[in-house]
Amino acid sequence: MKTILLLCFVSLFSYAQVPPVDFTVSITAPEKHEFHIKLFMRPKPSAFIDLALPAWSPGYYQIMNFGKNVISFVPKNEKQDSLRWVKFGENTWRVYTAFAEELHLEYTVKAERNFVAAAYVDTSRAFIKPAAVFLYPPENLNTPVKVTLRIPSQWNRVATGLSQVPGEDFSFTAPDFDILFDSPLLAGPLSALPSFYVGGKEHRFIGYDMGDFDGVSFMKDLEKLVKVSSEIFRDIPYEHYTFMGIGPGNGGIEQLNSTAVAFTGKSLQGAGRIRTLSFLTHEYFHHYNAKRIRPQELGPFDYSRPNRTNGLWVAEGLTAYYENIVMNRAGLLSREEMLKTWGNSIASFQKNEGRHKQSLAESSACTWEDGPFGKKGESISYYEKGPLVGMILDMRIRTATGNRKTLDDVMRKLYQEFYKKQNRGFSDEEMIRICEEVAGTSLQDIFQYIYTVREIDYARYFNSIGVDISSNFALHIRSQLSPLQKKITDDLFRNIK
Repeated sequence: MKTILLLCFVSLFSYAQVPPVDFTVSITAPEKHEFHIKLFMRPKPSAFIDLALPAWSPGYYQIMNFGKNVISFVPKNEKQDSLRWVKFGENTWRVYTAFAEELHLEYTVKAERNFVAAAYVDTSRAFIKPAAVFLYPPENLNTPVKVTLRIPSQWNRVATGLSQVPGEDFSFTAPDFDILFDSPLLAGPLSALPSFYVGGKEHRFIGYDMGDFDGVSFMKDLEKLVKVSSEIFRDIPYEHYTFMGIGPGNGGIEQLNSTAVAFTGKSLQGAGRIRTLSFLTHEYFHHYNAKRIRPQELGPFDYSRPNRTNGLWVAEGLTAYYENIVMNRAGLLSREEMLKTWGNSIASFQKNEGRHKQSLAESSACTWEDGPFGKKGESISYYEKGPLVGMILDMRIRTATGNRKTLDDVMRKLYQEFYKKQNRGFSDEEMIRICEEVAGTSLQDIFQYIYTVREIDYARYFNSIGVDISSNFALHIRSQLSPLQKKITDDLFRNIK
């Protein structure tokens, strides 16, 4: 409670310096799939002000042009005089404020797409994707923000990573628009699973229509995954973390201190439990890798256009690699299951002829056109090849250092050097430098697989650690291992039985 009050005090203190943009979101016509929004701000004295909706949302690298969903737009000044306005392109409105002291704007957003990267509302719940709902002043993203929700009386809760305003049940603050756009809100008749604490920080799971399942057992498993992930970085950079289950469906998107995921307790049945926990591991790990450790192009953002980078093989690919690593260390995935999963991943990628046509770096830069999973036969996905490069990179570092260093050391160094010390992203060249510093040797044999379409020599790296790879890419640890190979395989594929 002290931490939450402190955060709110800091936010409110900033308001005394810079007047916030104040949003009120009313859900008065959920059957029409509409949000009605009131915006209040005190603009700088000027003849006009530009307001925009983002063209895309962080974490989902596709142009969405959210402005097309705005179906009414009524600006007024402090005297309630109507103000003239004009729209530019899909996402920007110019309001001729004529040096007004206050701007009162009412607009309506259509929210019909039930998807984790979009806003949605119906009579049962609301998912507010901030980039799809909240207008921002492009010239002043640093303005603090307050958001108040007016929800139906039968709805009981709002889940979000934002800090709550003291004494106001459904009012929240963000120090700037970047934080706001990184903090979705879920409202409705929601259920909360038993929270847990890691490093003194509360972790919550709140969701819609989650069904009947053993929430206590599930949260114990999730706690293990959070502990293992945080142990890699030896730091927990948030004050609280919220998992939001937005209902049945597919997909999830990461934020700084929350994640919104399609979820239902039915997904935990049978083999689905491992898939679901791996998926949640992926999204949670992203708050370190993608949100804080990030390619330099991924923040600060330009919300008006694609933000292209070669580095999604790090942000997404290495995160996908760590899914199995974390699950295994947490005792939820056996070494046999891990080896089988790795072999299946290699086999799946090798079936895609697109690997001969597009490099891993290109798949990252072209995701805005090709989509996150590429075009089979024509291009590749950094979700597929990225973890394979992470795999051989980790093995290469381990063999070069006698297993004294691993990919964990690379991730920690990126976290400390670029996020903690400099609060910025890394360049392609800096990523290579950090890897080679940790390994103590050149790693050009690895990086060729990122910037060219050369076939990965899997056997070379697996043989070095004492793992045989068959013609159909099945993996088996040899019975006879050198001392170093045994040390590596025991550490990399931990036996949880």
